[in-house]
Amino acid sequence: MNTSTRTAGLDTLRACAIVLVFMYHYMCFVSQKATFGWLGVIGWEGVDLFFVLSGYLIANQIFAGMARGLVLSVPAFYARRALRTLPVFWIVLAAFLLLPAWLGGSTPPPAWRFLTFTQNLGLKPGTAFSHAWSLCVEEQFYLVLPLGLAAAAALVARGVVLSRRHGWILLGALAAVGIAVRGVLWTHVDPAHGGDPGRFMTLIYYATACRFDEFLPGIAIAMLKNFHPRAWARLQARGTGLFVLGLVGSVAMMALEYRESDLPTASFFTTTFGYALIAGFFGCLVAAALSPTTLLHRLAVPGARRIALWSYSLYLVHRPVANVLLHALKPLRLGDGTLLAVISLVCIAMGALLYAGVEAPFMRWRDRLVPSNFGHLPMQNRPKISPSRSSAVN
Repeated sequence: MNTSTRTAGLDTLRACAIVLVFMYHYMCFVSQKATFGWLGVIGWEGVDLFFVLSGYLIANQIFAGMARGLVLSVPAFYARRALRTLPVFWIVLAAFLLLPAWLGGSTPPPAWRFLTFTQNLGLKPGTAFSHAWSLCVEEQFYLVLPLGLAAAAALVARGVVLSRRHGWILLGALAAVGIAVRGVLWTHVDPAHGGDPGRFMTLIYYATACRFDEFLPGIAIAMLKNFHPRAWARLQARGTGLFVLGLVGSVAMMALEYRESDLPTASFFTTTFGYALIAGFFGCLVAAALSPTTLLHRLAVPGARRIALWSYSLYLVHRPVANVLLHALKPLRLGDGTLLAVISLVCIAMGALLYAGVEAPFMRWRDRLVPSNFGHLPMQNRPKISPSRSSAVN
C-alpha cells in the first residue's frame, strides 16, 4: 500500500494515542500498579485523541470531495468503512466469543451487541472485549455523519438555503448538548447528590451521548481546511502557537485528571467540561500536525509510522494478548521489565501481523471495488478523480 502521502505529525499523534491506551491497560490488567507513572494513570485519554483524529480524518475525506463539487455516495462510504474496519474486528470478536475467560474478562455481551456496535450502551466494566466500546462509538459516528450530510444535501435540493454558517451553528449546538448531558448525568454518579459512583463508567465514560462531542474538533478542522481556505491559511501560519496551546492545555488537563484519579468519581468540572476541553486541545495538536511550519509536522519519529499503521489491530489485540501472556509466563517468574518487554513486543508483532494479513489486503480490495466515497459531477464539471488515500490509512 502506498503510504507516501502520510503526514508524519498525524502518525506521531496516532502512535501516541495507542501507546497511552496500552500503558493504561497494562497498569489496569497486568501490573496492577502505575508502571508508567502518571502517564499510565491517565492513559485512557489516548481514546480521546483517537476520537479527534477520526473526526478529522473521516470528515476531511468527505469534505475534500464536497468542496470539489462531488456528490457523496452513502452506500459507497459505508462499503469502504466496512471493508476497512470489519474484517479484523470480526476475527478478534470471534476469538473473544469462543474463549472469553482465556482472553480476559467475564462473559461478554451477546454477539449481536458487538455486530450492531451497541455494546457500549449500558456496558459494565470487566466484561470480555470491553475495550471495543470505543469502536462502537466510532462506528456510530461513521453511520451518522454521512447520513447527516446526505440529509442536508436533500434539503438543499428541495430549495432550503443552507450555508457554512449553519454548519458551525450545528457544531456549537452539538458541543453544548454533549456538555449538558454529562452535567446532568454527573448528578447520578456523585455521592454528594445521592448518586452511585460505581455507575460512572456505564452512564458516562462508555456512553455515546457523553463522548460524541469529542469528534467535533476534528470535524471543525476539516471544515476550516476545505471550506474556509483563507482562515485555514492564517491558522496554518500560526502552527507553532497551536502546538504550544495544544501541548500545554493537554498536559494541564491530564494533570487535573491525574489529581482526581483517586477520587470515587471525577469532579463536576472534569466530567462536564473535561472531555470537551481535552478534545479541543488535542484538536489544536492535530491542526499543528497539519501545519508545515511546525516541527510536529516535519519530524518523522522513528517507528511512529509503523505503530500508526498497526494501531487499529494493536488496539484490538493488546488486551487479550497481554492477558494470555501474563498467565502463560507466570511460572517463569520474569522480572517486571522483562515481562513488559515480552508483552509489548508480542502485542506489536500481533498488530503488525493482523495489519499485513487482514487489514492491508482488504484495503487493497476496497480500493478496487469501491475506489471512492463519491458519486458524480455533471459531465461538464467533472474533474479527473483518483482514489483518495488518508494520511492515517482510514
